[in-house]
Amino acid sequence: MRRPDPLPTWEEIVALGAEHGLTHMGVAPADVLQRARTALHERKAAGLHAGMGFTYRNPDRSTDPERAVAGARSIIVAARPYRSTDEPDRPEGAQARVGRYAWVDHYAPLRDGLRAITQRIRHAGQRAVLFADDNSIVDREVAHLAGIGWFGKNANILVPGAGSYFVLGCVVTTAEYPVGAPLDDGCGSCRRCLDGCPTGAIIAPGVVDARRCLAWLVQQPGTFPVEYRESLGDRLYGCDDCQEVCPPTVRLGERHRVPLDGDHPPQAWVDVLDMLDATDDELIVRYGRWYLADRDPRWWRRNALVVLGNVAADLRGAHLERARLTLERYRADPDAILAEHADWSARRLASVTA
Repeated sequence: MRRPDPLPTWEEIVALGAEHGLTHMGVAPADVLQRARTALHERKAAGLHAGMGFTYRNPDRSTDPERAVAGARSIIVAARPYRSTDEPDRPEGAQARVGRYAWVDHYAPLRDGLRAITQRIRHAGQRAVLFADDNSIVDREVAHLAGIGWFGKNANILVPGAGSYFVLGCVVTTAEYPVGAPLDDGCGSCRRCLDGCPTGAIIAPGVVDARRCLAWLVQQPGTFPVEYRESLGDRLYGCDDCQEVCPPTVRLGERHRVPLDGDHPPQAWVDVLDMLDATDDELIVRYGRWYLADRDPRWWRRNALVVLGNVAADLRGAHLERARLTLERYRADPDAILAEHADWSARRLASVTA
């Protein structure tokens, strides 16, 4: 039988994470995340989750590390920046924006780093399981408890000296490491994120009403709420507004940028007319790594139709004519939801081009 390796020290864990671009790391105790559990239950009861699953699906499970790893003693949490060194220019035509975190797959290298840490701990005879973008644990609460950052008023974790453009992941383990301490609030009297949200979705510091949040509405199935269609603007997937107005994120985030993967061009912009012409299979190949309710491309098409109505005023010539033809085609679509959104956008287009 193979003799276990020595348990890696915390300094070795940090160094191993750094090899994979994990710039900030900490440890939280593997106790029930009571504050997060209470908040999830209260907000779910109030309907603020707007049907969102993820950690809301089973708050008692997603706030109990023991459910993930029996006998857990520590939760290692890591943050990897996703602000890129390059900012792709907006192409011509009917273009829609994509949230920064979704330009490329930033979770893959994060998982690589967490996997390397997990393997080292397992080789020492301890149990360890990694979680990244997973509903098994509330990683932002863990990051706060570990001292990686404080909860901003936009409900994102703000890393001191770096801001909020980070993806988070955890390793729940039976190994014991020294825990950090939560940081004090660093936002002070600033409320730019509350005032800068295009739909007023941040209803109190750290409290987001998902029923108004564009980042959730573009993922949610069904009809896009009429009252928020104009506010959607040219956003197809994700919304960065509450981060783009955050002083620490805008000013200090410049220090933490990552190069884009040359083998995978960033999807910062999407031509919505091309999207509306594509088949289901083509859309899944292009955008399948994004979350999509029921993996049904109709929701991308729904978003694209709303965006088309919002960018119509900027279209000229062949782009404008193609938009008209596309909307007329979708107004006759047998899918009632797509037909209704196309009709809304066609009327928008007619009003701005009359």
